[in-house]
Amino acid sequence: MTVHRYMSYLLGSCALIGLALTSAACGGGSPSSSSPSTPPAAAGGNAVAQITTNWETFFNGKTPTSQRVSLLQDGPQFQSTIAAQASGGLYSGLTAKVLKVTVTSPSQAAVTYNLYLGSATPLFSNRAGTAVLENGTWKVGVTSFCGLLVLSNSGKTTGLPAPCQAG
Repeated sequence: MTVHRYMSYLLGSCALIGLALTSAACGGGSPSSSSPSTPPAAAGGNAVAQITTNWETFFNGKTPTSQRVSLLQDGPQFQSTIAAQASGGLYSGLTAKVLKVTVTSPSQAAVTYNLYLGSATPLFSNRAGTAVLENGTWKVGVTSFCGLLVLSNSGKTTGLPAPCQAG
């Protein structure tokens, strides 16, 4: 089964979760931070740790839907999509590993990560995503979530949640 067909099956009609629409390259590393020359309080090591934890929790297929919704920017708009993903049996094997976090502003960070589906081989490796600070919590950016939904929907926005169709 091709990766595309496997992802389509796994994610159902709406698909999986987030990543930005940037291209991927091979690589790895460990979580790190690179911040502006005068980092805001939220851009310190605590931000990197929270982003890493929240990102990996969001992309864990065993995380309850309600918690995943709370870790996604504008999460309530995606409640039904996230719930539909959770109902897919294969989805429970999803995990992510954050490779790098670069805080780019007091409320935004770039995240590089790998996404796995039940194996040590990444389904997507060295992917670029965005984390945003929303109501005091670092969350997976909606652009990242929609990007993966579009990717797994053969590049089409039709049939995806409304916020993903706008851009």
